Parts: sequence; C-alpha cells; structure tokens
Amino acid sequence: MTDPTAPSAFPGGPALFRLDPAVAHLNHGSYGAVPLPVQEAQEALRAQAHADPDAFFNGVSERLTAARGRIAARLGADPDGLSFISNATEGANLALDAIPLAEGDEILVTDHGYGTVVEAAARRAKVTTVALDPRLPDEDAVREAVLAGVTPRTRVAVLDHVSSPTARLIAGPRLLSELAERGITTVVDGAHTPGMLAEPIAAGADFWFGNLHKWGYAPSGSALLAVAPAHRARVRALSPSWEDHRGFPLSVEYRATFDYTGWLAAPEGLDLLERLGADRVRAHNSALAGYGAELLARIPGMTVLPHTPGLALRSLLLPPGVAETREAATALREELAAKLRIRVLVWPRPGGGGLRVCGQVYNRAEEYERLAEALPAYLR
Repeated sequence: MTDPTAPSAFPGGPALFRLDPAVAHLNHGSYGAVPLPVQEAQEALRAQAHADPDAFFNGVSERLTAARGRIAARLGADPDGLSFISNATEGANLALDAIPLAEGDEILVTDHGYGTVVEAAARRAKVTTVALDPRLPDEDAVREAVLAGVTPRTRVAVLDHVSSPTARLIAGPRLLSELAERGITTVVDGAHTPGMLAEPIAAGADFWFGNLHKWGYAPSGSALLAVAPAHRARVRALSPSWEDHRGFPLSVEYRATFDYTGWLAAPEGLDLLERLGADRVRAHNSALAGYGAELLARIPGMTVLPHTPGLALRSLLLPPGVAETREAATALREELAAKLRIRVLVWPRPGGGGLRVCGQVYNRAEEYERLAEALPAYLR
C-alpha cells in the first residue's frame, strides 16, 4: 500500500471469515458473509436438531420468541411487532397482503427499488414508478421527487430505506411523515440497514423489512419484518401455519419442519458486532468504501454519486456506453470476477451504468487500489 491516506485494516477482521483470500470481496452488500463464530453457533444448533428432532421442533416456537427478543433489544424494537422472515422479497409480500386495496388503487415505487419487491407490488395493483435521478443532490431533493409522483389514487408507497444500487437514504423520517399525512400506507425495504445503521428500523413506517444476513452478520436467509400495531392483526403467513391461532409474529415464523437454525443463531451476529464495537465497525467500513470511491473517481469518465454519510456502500456512474443494459452489466461484473478476481456490483442504466463498492472488516485498502488500477482497461 502506497497511499498514506488509506484507512488501516481492521484488526483481526479477515480472520473472522472463511472467504477466499485470493478474491477481493468488495460486494458485501449483495449477499453478506457469515463470521466464524456465527457459523459455529448455527452448526451447534443443527447438531441439537439432528440429535433429538422431536425435542428441537416441539420447543422451537419458544426459542424463536427468545431469539426475537434478543434481536429486538439490540435494535430498539418491539418484539411483538417483529417477525423472522427469510428475505426482503418475503417481507414485501407479507406486507402487501396485509394492506386492503380496492379497484383503481395505485402503489407508488421508485426505479431504485429491488426487482422482486417492485414485482410484488405490481402483482397487487397498478404501479406508478417515480424516476429518481441518481445524481439528485440530497435527501430533500429525493423527497420532493417522490412526493411529486403521488397521485389521487396512490394508497401505498413502497420505498427503499437505503437504496441498493445508489447507496443513499430514500425513506427518511420527513418523507414517511408527509406520506402518512396524505393517508398513504408506507412499506419500507430496509435490506441494508440492520447492522449498518445505528437505528435500522425506519421510524414512522407502517411496514419495514430488512436483512440480518448482510450487515448484521447473521446466517443467510435471516431477515426481519416489523409491523406497526394498527396492521398486525391483518398479517397472515404466506402458507397456513400451525401457529395461526397465536397471530403475528409466530404465525409467520412457524413453518413446521424447517431449518430454523439461521434465525436462532442470528442474535449471535448482532452480539459479535457489539463486541467488535458497532460504531467502530461502521466508521471503518464507511471509510473504506469512501476510499475506494475516491480512487475510482480518478478514472476518466467515472462520477461519484451523492450518498448518505456513514454508509458502507458507495456508487459511481460508469462512462457512457458501459453497462447500459442488464446483460452488459452482468457481463462486466463477471469479467471483473473472472479476470481480476474482484467482486463488485455493476448495475445497468441507459447512458452508462453504475458500479458499487462496499467496505467490511475483512477488506483492505489494497483491494480497492487493485480495482482502480485495473478497471480502465475494461471500460473501453
């Protein structure tokens, strides 16, 4: 490493994971990575399930309640309004099923929304899509653009808490408040916020869902759905549950013979984050992502996008003609992985797509430097 301004490595960070050291994993935001202590906790739970399946499954509802309580305490949430789910797409479907809609009602989404979450909305009502220029300068500009897209028929708004491709806050408190004043039910996709934000559950949202398996260090397939009190009685599991009579959240969590070990081990991820020092981890990860973006911005034709301070993700626009379609973006992403052994997110956009880098305790400044040095050859 030659740059004296580069952030220092996080002590012991790489040793917490089983990641291939030959690959620069700069894409933590897509799938996360499970630390060794959490893997070991899950393996111990699986051993219990294999040793005495009857005992494990007969007592799983109580164990889920206890694990949910631990997580709620970490996140400052009401455990009775919180449920384990598998991912954000499931959360979107559960939320939208619980919202009464009439003929002619519309759902507002943005073009930054996650594909399957937007599709869940489109299956239930006409969708109005708000185009958000990724170069909008600040949260107020984003808020104004969303509100301008509201129509007299808008009944629901499905919004990212932190947008995945462009790494910025969308569902801020003021926007949620103004939508509520208009009688619009809000569904917030917080896929990236648990573990990355000190207060990850969007205050004022009617429904919020977020992944624990990204920045919360939980096993894959671990997520949460938070529901405001007024809506809880209408939330029903996507499939009938033997706990239906107990209502939300157990009716959603209980799935008979199912691998619950990821959910039961999920509190260990947040506990590990606290042991490492959550504020310290967040500051380190944000600084690394910022360092990477600064290096990439020196490449001719690349532009850093406005972002929300403190996030562990940064996005840049690629030069015109690069990654303009989904197929081209995928091809560039896979070429960088195959030839450089570097993992990043490349997202499509007419006129020039975007590239996102993340920071995590296992990353080193040298990995971003390697990407910045090699990337120009792939942008021609």
